Amino acid sequence: MSDRGRVVVLYDGDCGFCKVTLAALLRCDRARLLDPAPIESDRGARLLAHMSVGERLASWHLVDRTGAVRSGGAAVPVLFERLPGGAPLARVAARFPRTTSHAYDWVASHRSQLGRLFPARTRIWAARVVAGRESNGHAGV
Repeated sequence: MSDRGRVVVLYDGDCGFCKVTLAALLRCDRARLLDPAPIESDRGARLLAHMSVGERLASWHLVDRTGAVRSGGAAVPVLFERLPGGAPLARVAARFPRTTSHAYDWVASHRSQLGRLFPARTRIWAARVVAGRESNGHAGV
């Protein structure tokens, strides 16, 4: 993947697992190419206006500077391509899209249970990390 520009990462703002996962990714994102925004925000509604609210919340989404949206497993290679050392994972995810999508779908369908595995202090840390990186739409897309 040659376009290593910024992408908006739209996530479920009410999902503890989603925030912890996103916070960990943001900590790896030294180039600050990931721009998080809750799906439920005005920005999320604007960027995903072509989807129903149910479709928006069923998955996470990446939106690049052209406005192209990739969701669920299809967004995994795009995300990893932007992280240091993530190119090999991006290539594997792109090479096996069906497996990547199945793995993503399993995690997404179990995110409530998985989120309960994180202690409160981890969820508080994650909320702080994510909030510190949200741009409210002032950084492009």
